[in-house]
Amino acid sequence: MISLAMDFIETITPTGKRQYILAVIEHATRRIRVLATTAGWVAHTVKNLVMDLEGVGAHAAYLIRDRDAKYPALIDKILADAHIQSVFTGVRMPRMNSIMERWVLSLRRELLDRTLIWNAHHLRHALSEYERFHNEHRTHRSLQAAAPPRALPETITDPRQIARLGIRRHDRLGGVIHECQHAA
Repeated sequence: MISLAMDFIETITPTGKRQYILAVIEHATRRIRVLATTAGWVAHTVKNLVMDLEGVGAHAAYLIRDRDAKYPALIDKILADAHIQSVFTGVRMPRMNSIMERWVLSLRRELLDRTLIWNAHHLRHALSEYERFHNEHRTHRSLQAAAPPRALPETITDPRQIARLGIRRHDRLGGVIHECQHAA
């Protein structure tokens, strides 16, 4: 059984148009799923999330979320039908959803504050790159410096091996995000 947390994030394009992001994070693995980039598709997106979880054999027991008015009432029915209990955070109590709020801060600091988002298509592209970076490369303290789907690499103890260590950098989104890894 897994626990999930969900939140809306808002960003504004240079033309002043508001763009909303709906994302879910798995507590144990820190795997993020960016579900949608507009508030109008929330119920449909939550249905897809439930089907995706069932498709991989995962069952969520709880979904933590705030009481934002952007969530339609239909979400609670969809979650209840999938036997997922909604847990609501207290009013103005972001610590009750701290894992998701921490990811939102990372998203803002590492991507949204450094990039001018021009439109919904550009936002979806940037978010898919960030989601891939977060899930496949970015290290997490709670996972002992591993990324969600991969195990922690072997510790290098030989000083000669450390001296010959080659590092390769791969830039994502034109250099906004950097991935560094050992060269083969």
